[in-house]
Parts: sequence; C-alpha cells; structure tokens
Amino acid sequence: SDQNKCINCGLCVRVCDELQQSKAIAFAERGFKTHISPSFNFNLDNSRCVSCGNCVFVCPSGALTPKIPEKFRTWEVTKHKTTCGYCGVGCQLELLIKDNKVMDAKPFYGPANNGLLCVKGRFSYNFLSHPDRLKTPLIKKDGVFKEASWKEAYQLIARKITEIKDNSGANAIGALTSARCTNEDNYVFQKFFRATVGTNNVDHCARL
Repeated sequence: SDQNKCINCGLCVRVCDELQQSKAIAFAERGFKTHISPSFNFNLDNSRCVSCGNCVFVCPSGALTPKIPEKFRTWEVTKHKTTCGYCGVGCQLELLIKDNKVMDAKPFYGPANNGLLCVKGRFSYNFLSHPDRLKTPLIKKDGVFKEASWKEAYQLIARKITEIKDNSGANAIGALTSARCTNEDNYVFQKFFRATVGTNNVDHCARL
C-alpha cells in the first residue's frame, strides 16, 4: 500500500467490514494522522485479513494495488466474463486477456457474489497458463500415461464401466466428483450414475 495516495475515503474499510466481514482494517488515529491500518498498527499478517483482495478492487486512488506478475496497459487487454471454477458457488468474474494469456482477474457483479471474490478466485489464475497443466486426457498404456483424444477417453470409460457392470454388478462402481464443479455439473454427474449406471456409490470432496 502507498499511504501517500490514500485519500481516506473509507471504501476499503467498508468492504472489509460490511461485505467481506473480516473487520481486518479500520481508521487509525485522528486528525492529520488518520490512516488506514489493522488493529494497533499490526502487520496484516497478524490481522484477520484473508487476502481476498476486495479492498484492492474498490480502492479509487491506487493506494492499494495488486502484486501481479504480468505488466499491461488497460487498453491492451480484453475482458471475458466467466464463472470461477474453484468451487460450486458460481461467482462471476472477468478475465483480462492479452495475447491469449490471462493477465488479471476482476470480480463481476453476478447474483452469487455481488462483486466480491475470495483469494482463490481473485488471484489464483496462473494455473491456466502453467506448463504442467493437463490439456488433454491421459490413458495409461504399458504402464505409462500417454496423451489421447477426448473420443478415445470417452470410449475407454464407457467400455470399462460396461465391463465392470456386466461382470460384477453396478454396485462395484463408485463415482467421485469435485467441489470445483458447479451444482448443475454435479447434479448431472450423480444423475448419470444413479439412473443410467445404476449405482448410488456417489461422493465428492467436501472442500478444496
């Protein structure tokens, strides 16, 4: 933060207190010495801050700015509205894209989040361009995972499910999904295994 740019408008305090409800920052001292600070002028690391970045988003003067690895000008990027994939809440956000690479993420005023994001939705977008990210299905052949097409992967899944169901019955099959999926995705997933495959062995990770 840059206190020289702060105009003491209080937007960061209000979004932290009333919307995020972390109550991590407030006005400290009075008169010409008034400034924004955690309690007792402690470091943010020792406060109730959850690093959501909502105070940074509402700051109008540039006193609070995010530490983003990529540098860009606002006119160099295009905005693409999307849904955060870190949980099933369905928070809306805008990805700022330059040269087919995500440079930053901003909250969007959708019905699920009303312009707020958590720390993962706001700052954890670097995995999109990470070289270790899986971009195609992998099928194990001779003990080694090899890239395959989606058609090959779906055919293998359908064949394996059919074989197991014919040989051992539907209850020999279990299905595991993710909390990162939307509620609609998880509904269709469990519906497929209950109604089509014929098993109620459906579970998912409770949280990430």
